[in-house]
Amino acid sequence: MSHVLQIKKARRERRRRHVRRRVLGTSDHPRLTVQKSLRHIYAQVVDDTRGVTLAMVTSVNFNFPVEEEKKLTKTRRAAHIGRAIAAKALAKGITHVVFDRNHNLYHGRIKAVADAARKGGLQF
Repeated sequence: MSHVLQIKKARRERRRRHVRRRVLGTSDHPRLTVQKSLRHIYAQVVDDTRGVTLAMVTSVNFNFPVEEEKKLTKTRRAAHIGRAIAAKALAKGITHVVFDRNHNLYHGRIKAVADAARKGGLQF
């Protein structure tokens, strides 16, 4: 691994630790964590006190609307994931969560998931 990549990885890990130090999901307020790759986005609701994933949605096997599937941008796909994770969490009786953006900045796809989850009924 080149020196530049090692520096980037160290910075990303530092940002992740910085966020996770302050964000802890409990049974009353589980943690909504969002992770993204270049192609997909993943969202899950986690209870850290028990170490259990309560709900999970990924764009890997998500059924997007057929009429829109070809023209959906990654940000719009992220919004669909946000609405889906909110629906799954509400079905399990979860209304309040704490948002964990991991090492990502709060903009673009990460913000789209958060905004769609808020519109879907989650409070954070």
